[in-house]
Amino acid sequence: MNFKLASSPHQHVRRNTGQVMRMVILALLPGVLLQTWFFGWGTLVQVMLAIITVVVTEAAILELRKKDFESAIKDYSAILTAVLLAISIPPFAPWWIVVLGSFFAIAIVKQLYGGLGFNVFNPAMAGYVMLLISFPVQMTQWLPPAGLAQYSHNFNDALYVIFTGFSVDGFSIAQLKTDYDGVTMATPLDTAKTAIAQNLTYSESIELPIFDSLVPGIGVASSWISLGYLLGGLYLIKQKVINWHIPVGMLTTTVVCAIIMSIADSDVYPSGIFHLLNGSIIIGAFFIATDPVSACTTNKGRLVFGAAIGFWVYVIRTWGGYPDAVAFAVLIMNMAVPLIDYYTRPRTYGHSPIKTNKRGINDE
Repeated sequence: MNFKLASSPHQHVRRNTGQVMRMVILALLPGVLLQTWFFGWGTLVQVMLAIITVVVTEAAILELRKKDFESAIKDYSAILTAVLLAISIPPFAPWWIVVLGSFFAIAIVKQLYGGLGFNVFNPAMAGYVMLLISFPVQMTQWLPPAGLAQYSHNFNDALYVIFTGFSVDGFSIAQLKTDYDGVTMATPLDTAKTAIAQNLTYSESIELPIFDSLVPGIGVASSWISLGYLLGGLYLIKQKVINWHIPVGMLTTTVVCAIIMSIADSDVYPSGIFHLLNGSIIIGAFFIATDPVSACTTNKGRLVFGAAIGFWVYVIRTWGGYPDAVAFAVLIMNMAVPLIDYYTRPRTYGHSPIKTNKRGINDE
């Protein structure tokens, strides 16, 4: 089904679903290319595996439902889900991880609820959370960024590791995860969280090799990748594909929470810039939380929705069991969308607000 989307009754910028999805995929390219540069060809291999899986899954289910699967696939919504899921998982994760996650996102989260426009949860994030909870070891096998890894790898190595678990030269994923000092390296968020839990201060934790020596608190690759996705997100706002309310609400709330807690105790709580440029909060703010199906529909509601996601991101990152929290925060607030929309719906022009008594009955 191809929906026509317009920005408002007084503007005639109308795009169908396929055009919007293609623009979002195009906006993802700077971040995806930077992610490939720093973490290897595995990122693109995972993207291709995810795209093949979602296309086959969606076509098979729609064929069983006696629906036109060709037009559904041409709307690119499934392909966008595949890209978002693929770039969220480690580049060298086993092939069955991305296949299982992609199948779950389309078959269970999207089609089980009726297809595009009816899903309650963001399919990519629901698939990611399912994988993270079910297969935590495989979902945390991030390699060191280029320049810090002990063993180099190319496209053939990516294929070999993803499908066999070993590189062309026989190195396992555990060996590829080691840095030039022979130490297994984690993500910046996980590194800082673990270090603080081991009674190191925040200042001490960001002196580890995963962090940039020139810009304290920023991961060697994280800042560039985040800026790549930020560039794409700003392009979407300029083209009126998304509104600014959700990204601004989400990022502002997370940074404000970080600043307040950092002022209270800078030895334990990282700075606002640390939370902003590490992890997936930038891509979450511009590409995931803004999903038009599972997000709020009013501008006031979008601000509330984004701010609440930002709050949950900070809470889970700081006190939760996972170093990053964007996927969990988005799914939590997906459940609250009907309530937020109800209380933030605009008043109809020319009508006064409906008054209710204490029992919630209309008095007019």
